Amino acid sequence: MGWWQVGADTLAGSRFVVSPLAEATASLMALERGTAAHPGERAWLDAHLAAYQERLAADPVTALLVRAALGHRWTADFLTPAPAGQGPPGAGPAFEEELVRIRDTPADTARADLEVSLGGPLPRALRDGGLPERAAALLEWVWAEAVLPYWPRRRRIIEADVVARTGQLSQGGWAAVLDGMRPGMGWLGEGRLQINPYDNPPREITGAQLLFVPVTPRHGWVAWDQPHRYAVVYPCAGVLAGPLGAAVPESLGRLLGPARAGVLVLLGTPMSTTQLVALTGQGLGSVGRHLKVLLDAGLVGRRRAGRSVLYHRTAAGEVLVKAQQDG
Repeated sequence: MGWWQVGADTLAGSRFVVSPLAEATASLMALERGTAAHPGERAWLDAHLAAYQERLAADPVTALLVRAALGHRWTADFLTPAPAGQGPPGAGPAFEEELVRIRDTPADTARADLEVSLGGPLPRALRDGGLPERAAALLEWVWAEAVLPYWPRRRRIIEADVVARTGQLSQGGWAAVLDGMRPGMGWLGEGRLQINPYDNPPREITGAQLLFVPVTPRHGWVAWDQPHRYAVVYPCAGVLAGPLGAAVPESLGRLLGPARAGVLVLLGTPMSTTQLVALTGQGLGSVGRHLKVLLDAGLVGRRRAGRSVLYHRTAAGEVLVKAQQDG
């Protein structure tokens, strides 16, 4: 298995970072593979997949580049740089600032990375220069056409995931946060962080900056700018990134009102007001009013987790939701 040796200081200084470029890259992976993890992503693919395929059909070299870069077991390193991780906690650079790092990749470096991800020599069409510029141009298109229109809500979902992870950290420590963050990843103890199931040599990253980067598509990877910065890009928790509102029974909506019923249904998993705002698209004041009514009615309870207050359905709330779903 592939694992990193993580020093206590590195783990203590690690942080979550929002990366627009990582979101665009994960979206590129979803478009290229054309498979959806949930109905909400299926609707997004239906809206953008045809235009993506048309763009690649008009640019066969870029189409070949994408297939080579997104290898079966490895993604070309120049396409997935570790975020800079600058600014206040949770913040990250703007998309254009991150994209410059891909565009400025030396041609020889890009070709070498592609040979690794492809697992062999490059086709003739990929031996010329200009590959980093082609990759950057495609990511710029994906960002503008398929990510930016949804970015405000996606960012709220990402921020809600960070709230959930920090809540786990306060309750169960780093092992609880890291186990299952992405497939094949887990805390092995003795400072060892398994990052994938592959038989790769371990890496000593003590003293480096370690970043955790959530994205909403169901794709993830690891990245590094040796020897100073390492990043784990992971998909947001399914309860956050999945479809919204579809599971609200019509009868429950008539009883409580659609918006309030939606909040009650979401609270099958404990959530903070920040997460509920992100998932429902309602304002903080509206969510607060719904929670007060549900609390007063005994359908919802609350408890503190670190600095956050998490809301959850009570036994009465569970009975009500189940009765409406069964009905």
